[in-house]
Amino acid sequence: MTAEAARARPEESKGSPLGRSFSLFWAGQTVSLVGDKVTVFVVPTLMIFVLHASALQVGVVAMAQYLGIPLLGPVAGVLVDRWDKRRTMLVCDLVRLAAVAAIPLGYALDVLSTPLLFGCVAVISGATIFFNVGYLVAVPAVVPEDGMVRAYSRLEGSGSVAEVAGPSVAAALYGALGVAALLVDAASYLVSAVCFRYMRPWGERTVEEGSIRERLTLGFRLNWADPVLRRVVLAAVTLNSGGPVFVTVLPVLAYRGLGVQVGVFGAAMSVSALGALLGAVVAPRLSRRFGLGRTMAWSLLLHCLVGLGVLAAPALPPGPVIAVTMGCYGFFMSCINVCSAPARQSRMSARNQGAMHAAFRTVTWGVIPLAALVGGLAVTLLTGPLGILDATRAVTAGGTLLAACSFLPALGLQPLLDAAGRSEVGA
Repeated sequence: MTAEAARARPEESKGSPLGRSFSLFWAGQTVSLVGDKVTVFVVPTLMIFVLHASALQVGVVAMAQYLGIPLLGPVAGVLVDRWDKRRTMLVCDLVRLAAVAAIPLGYALDVLSTPLLFGCVAVISGATIFFNVGYLVAVPAVVPEDGMVRAYSRLEGSGSVAEVAGPSVAAALYGALGVAALLVDAASYLVSAVCFRYMRPWGERTVEEGSIRERLTLGFRLNWADPVLRRVVLAAVTLNSGGPVFVTVLPVLAYRGLGVQVGVFGAAMSVSALGALLGAVVAPRLSRRFGLGRTMAWSLLLHCLVGLGVLAAPALPPGPVIAVTMGCYGFFMSCINVCSAPARQSRMSARNQGAMHAAFRTVTWGVIPLAALVGGLAVTLLTGPLGILDATRAVTAGGTLLAACSFLPALGLQPLLDAAGRSEVGA
């Protein structure tokens, strides 16, 4: 157990079983996640209905959401290791607040454009990269070791609540406020920053010696040398090579291919996210019964295959089809997330968590910008010969089937985790 985790243990008697610091962290992230869903929903909607953007332009802005990962990811973990992580996350919240608020400001000044959206989304992405390195270190820093799965389950539950409430709230806010709905997300970052301000101190710099290059090289080496981490990396790279294609093209399929209205799409996405909430609740039980590795592997396969359900529209009503498909999609995504982080963190000391996580994010999320761009470009190229409906259906199906191959490297996780557990018991 890390020293910071040990210091968190006395807080267990003060209200929340996981401690006051975790309660503040959890509250701030829950509010921020709901706000994030507003931006995630409003930006492509704004592009399609206000800027009349093409599928390629939608893909380009979607690419910007992850563009900072290959550019900043390699050094983010190394730098965050050298900074106070709690203060770093607070500053990242304030930077994202300013970037989100710039979008409605640009609209008010009549200068809103695809390049402006690209720039704002890229800044949000860059700040989020640094924020996420601290995020993954935060839980083991403030939560006892035996409460980590519970903590991740609660955080995943908050993410699922955001999935449930976010799209409907976003659709309603967009209908009432238009582009100004994004100010809700800006305000949510302020709430998150205040919560960080009132947490007890944690996350002080953990590494002082060694150059950035040395720490960066260490992070990549650690991910590849460990057999569990290596399989998780391969599975995540495969998943993120196809999944973003599906996610990027889905709004184009819904709005332009199927003629779904904004309110219907928002409601469908909210109803669908109930599955993700259920997954966050059920995942700890599944992992205890079947094991982290086995639960993760089968969740990867089923998460991808259920995405093919969108092909049932327009033969069946599009709204319910999207809701049911994405409900199952979210259920298995929650299972993946709840199992992935504890499995990886169990393989690494606190000293090297930042470098390990940064390298992992760089490799596994670095393919997402290209996947998003490919999705938008493929729809644009296929629309001429196939029409927008068949083009979007074909591209979503192709991305989903590619992502399903992530099941293969994950199949061997459980034996490796079992072997590691036996070694620890023997020691």
